[in-house]
Amino acid sequence: MSTTAESPLAWDISVHDAPVALSARGDLVAVAGAAGTVKVLDAAMGAEIGSFDLSGGALGVALSPDAGHVVATGPMGYALWRRSDGRTTVRESGAWSAAAAWADGMGVPPDERSRGGGRVAVAAGRRVLVLDAEGDELWRTEPAASTVTDLAWMRRGRRLAVAAYGAVRCHERHTEKPVATYPYVGSHLALAIAPTGKWICSGNQDASIHIWRARDGGGLTMSGYPEKVSRLAFDDTGFWLAADGAPDVTVWDFSGKGPEGTAPRSLRCHETVTALAWRPGAAGHLASGGADGTVALWYATAGRPQACLRPVRELDGTGAAVAALAWAGPHLLVVARRDGRIRTYGVPSRTAL
Repeated sequence: MSTTAESPLAWDISVHDAPVALSARGDLVAVAGAAGTVKVLDAAMGAEIGSFDLSGGALGVALSPDAGHVVATGPMGYALWRRSDGRTTVRESGAWSAAAAWADGMGVPPDERSRGGGRVAVAAGRRVLVLDAEGDELWRTEPAASTVTDLAWMRRGRRLAVAAYGAVRCHERHTEKPVATYPYVGSHLALAIAPTGKWICSGNQDASIHIWRARDGGGLTMSGYPEKVSRLAFDDTGFWLAADGAPDVTVWDFSGKGPEGTAPRSLRCHETVTALAWRPGAAGHLASGGADGTVALWYATAGRPQACLRPVRELDGTGAAVAALAWAGPHLLVVARRDGRIRTYGVPSRTAL
């Protein structure tokens, strides 16, 4: 792959709205704009499949596992879009909705699975609402101590982790009260759960990453970042965690007993990291984006702890700041820039960059 889009899969369009979030599933890409417009695009060609608006602006967007539904969240509420007929359900609750996450369906009980499309958890102020794909409420959590900042499913959709000031709280299906609480005094900005279910991690306003062992709540803190940590991402193996919070991307090794007492790998390219996305699979390939417009591809698990790595490739470093990155499968990287430009890059092999 070169520094220009030469793959026949690549496309380059403008959505006429500064993007704030990307999601890619199957053959679709969803792009949320700061003004609240959400575009749903064909991943192969870039053609628009549908669009909808969320009053007050957008903060996030997520496609369902079957690529049949989109949820968008924002300062005034949330919206659900259905691919089959373009039906859009908008809920303007006035509650800050910072995040949403679809359950993968494997742990969804039969009575909920029969509704089709899976289920989605949506932050709504200090609560989280769990909805079916049509927007009907299934259950909700009790209010947290403050506004919910992030959430994630565990145990293949059977447990929900919710981050708010002072703790991450976990809820089982239809349990309003948490069944487990993982305390840490501070503002949690990002939540990442290892696919193995072994680790719960939060990126924090106090420039740290806090880590809990899910089984017993034992914790450790990775401090010393020069800036707040607002982006965390585990790879598909659950052994590697990438984080921002510094000019370098840091990558922590969670294999074995975890990262306690170890140093991370440092990926040096950007002045400020603005996006992170692991390539699907177990090869340890990571894409990162920066405020200077650079997009970098990495063998992020190469070398030894404390190694300072350089990118394998840099893509289009002359554009506007990178707003978001997403992989549409293992072969297509989608890049959204803050000037409204969306571009894809074809990556022809799972084993090489």
